[in-house]
Amino acid sequence: MKRLFLILMFSGVLTAQGFAASLLLETERFDPGGWVVDPQFVEQMGSPYLLAHGLGRPVENAAMQFKVAKAGVYHIWARTLNWVPGSWDAPGRFRVIVDGRELDMDLGTRETWGWQYVGTARLNQSQHLIELRDLTGFEGRCDALYLSRNKKAPPDSGDSLRYWRAARLGESSNQIETETFDLVVTGGGIAGCAAAVAAAQQGLQVALIHDRPVLGGNASSEIRVHTLGLTWRYDDILKHLNTSHYPNGSPQAQQADEKRMQYMRSFPNIALFLNWRAFTTKSDDSRIIHTDARHTHSGKRRRFKAPLFADCTGDGWIGYWSGAEYMYGREDSSRFHERWPQHDELWSPAESDNRVMGSSLLWRSIENETASKFLSVPWAMPVAGDHAAVNGEWYWEFSRDDLHQIRDAEKIRDHMFRAIYGSFYNAKQLPENANRELEWISYLLGKRESRRLKGDYIYTFNDMRKSRTFPDAVVREKRDIDVHYQNILLDPTRPDFLSTALFYPVEFYYVPYRCLYSKNIENLFMAGRCFSGSHIGLGGPRVMNTTGQMGAAVGYAASLCVKHKTVPRQIYEQHLQELLDLINPQK
Repeated sequence: MKRLFLILMFSGVLTAQGFAASLLLETERFDPGGWVVDPQFVEQMGSPYLLAHGLGRPVENAAMQFKVAKAGVYHIWARTLNWVPGSWDAPGRFRVIVDGRELDMDLGTRETWGWQYVGTARLNQSQHLIELRDLTGFEGRCDALYLSRNKKAPPDSGDSLRYWRAARLGESSNQIETETFDLVVTGGGIAGCAAAVAAAQQGLQVALIHDRPVLGGNASSEIRVHTLGLTWRYDDILKHLNTSHYPNGSPQAQQADEKRMQYMRSFPNIALFLNWRAFTTKSDDSRIIHTDARHTHSGKRRRFKAPLFADCTGDGWIGYWSGAEYMYGREDSSRFHERWPQHDELWSPAESDNRVMGSSLLWRSIENETASKFLSVPWAMPVAGDHAAVNGEWYWEFSRDDLHQIRDAEKIRDHMFRAIYGSFYNAKQLPENANRELEWISYLLGKRESRRLKGDYIYTFNDMRKSRTFPDAVVREKRDIDVHYQNILLDPTRPDFLSTALFYPVEFYYVPYRCLYSKNIENLFMAGRCFSGSHIGLGGPRVMNTTGQMGAAVGYAASLCVKHKTVPRQIYEQHLQELLDLINPQK
């Protein structure tokens, strides 16, 4: 009964005016059943998609009820992908069921994202039910279904697909609901939450936009990295947002989620927009006017206006869309003079490149009382090799020169899936692991580094190494500089999905406020791993308590911007002592 109720919630007449003989069904609007909505790659895909994340066990069907405007025979396509290119037995296969009749085409076998023909169904103008049946439990994916009386496939990708999709969803004629705030924070990790709280404590009306149902970013129960770093003068805020030092991947992250959510909801002047993903900004004369976001399930759009914006997305999306200057990759050794002879070419190469620290996918297994089987995964073995493991820690990390941590994020995540499934299969061949069973694998990447937005100051290795002090210091840390590299760079025989951390011991160091606002977009703050720093400069302050300090400093600075009707740079130039007094009121 509950299942039927959920399907009815996701039902409706989904025809767009002018396209009565066709119907586009976005799968993120389905009752997902056992599938999950994955919005990580919207900028590449054009929309979220459904992922059959079953850890090797087929998941419950996703379903939607729908009507067509005209009766007749409809051709059906599914937009999908074989996520292991070249695999003869695609691991992500699934089928479509219409009104209880399963169409006999295995989907998820196309080598690139695009429309795969499913078959036909005769439909009348009554209510119909369409379902996705997962066949494998190994990460099948479906972006959308298209039904048409004309046997002509839709465009596969690029602008043509984007315009085609928008037309059939009627987006061009939709009115966007607009809301106005004092500060719009995008990204609900520790930095974004701290920015929202600090601003709200000072009386600002704050919008916090986050594309997941839970807050915390890498610290959330969906990714499960424990927080590290000092809380310094922001402990009254950060103690409600951070985690205890449980093992990475621990289900204890769920308790931290609950604590964090309760705290954030205690502020009546913070409007939480969970499951909303920003997709564009409008800027004029080096100033952001508004940010637009789309709900990851319903597709509804909303516009956020404010005099101030904070980019806490990690990937620097708000800055990128607004034209902010940014950096990506390793700088050459002469630019910031960040040489370290012990690991010179890794640490700071002679020529700049696009290598950055990688993304992790944490996972864990449990010991059962009885033996269990795990299916063979031949498609995973070219990545896993003979590596065997039953859990995955922070060093399960992947980065490569030819893969961009944003544009190629899905390929990076899928490479880690193959490493995990193959390594666990190898471990299951050992007698001591007979009772082992996969319990949890994150499907969301835990990123360390991508875009870094430029501020009035770029933080570097030498700032940490020399323990430089700054008149506008708003962050304090003592953690060693910690930069990751793939093991294969140090030893070609080691797996490419494991990393090594290079540590450089330092004393206390400080991050100046000038690293937390954009150099060329006058009303844009940034906090988190997209703050203004070099590749090595990110190595120390990138952990979550430290980025939470950045966020809180941004929130306080935003309150002064509103008070004095000014912009972030002017806080440094004219109101710096007032900011420092807010951060340290007992001084």
